[in-house]
Amino acid sequence: MTLRLRQICLVAPELEPAVAALRDVLGIEISHRDGAVGKYGLVNAVLPVGRCFLEVVTPTREGTAAGRYLERRGGAGGYMVILDCDDIAPWQKRVSALGVRVANDLDYDGKYRGLQLHPRDTGGTLLEINWTPGGQSLDGPYHPAGPNWQSAICVGVTEGLLGAEVQSENPAALAARWADILDRPVRHDPSGAARIDLDLGSIRFVAATDGRGEGLSGIDILPADREAIRAAAAARGVVVTEDMVALCGMRIRLAPERAA
Repeated sequence: MTLRLRQICLVAPELEPAVAALRDVLGIEISHRDGAVGKYGLVNAVLPVGRCFLEVVTPTREGTAAGRYLERRGGAGGYMVILDCDDIAPWQKRVSALGVRVANDLDYDGKYRGLQLHPRDTGGTLLEINWTPGGQSLDGPYHPAGPNWQSAICVGVTEGLLGAEVQSENPAALAARWADILDRPVRHDPSGAARIDLDLGSIRFVAATDGRGEGLSGIDILPADREAIRAAAAARGVVVTEDMVALCGMRIRLAPERAA
């Protein structure tokens, strides 16, 4: 039962400034804006990060789930961890057997199926498992990113998405819950943080210490040009350290660059 960390969704009070910040700092470009999210009171943009994706959504009306999330967490930040698979049927059976409710069943006539799991049953943040026919190849179709997403890939500054970070008052218990749902063991990284390794990427669980409560708090990326990322972030006046920049309410951690 393959699972890949394929997409991270962020929520922001204004779409274009958030997208501009991601483009400027990470050197990535938009592949798709999905008009179908309008029925949820949202606008969005999807940007490839190598062969994975960052999405930004913004509420356009009162009373949306995304708007409530913005209020609860005090501003822009992580909203959803999105995993893709090669066959959705076993995952439907598994989440049902575990008593995990599907909050939103996205079914696009054989072109795409997405199971957004109920956050009260998962904890942490919104978690989605999806499937696109032909998507077994990372260069193949991926419905949320649009029909020609490959043409928008830019790897001169950022090569790829490596991991997600979810914070919680009880990260060990949250990691155990997600491990049960995702049928993967909990391991620990060198810092001692609980981690679930997927077939592509990983999810790390850390203590919430910033006063924002439980939620998707960061991502790990593979930089192609670390100094360009740090310089662009510093020019925007955001927090920058040797291995992290703060952007769109997220901690974006910079993994070591590949050896030349």
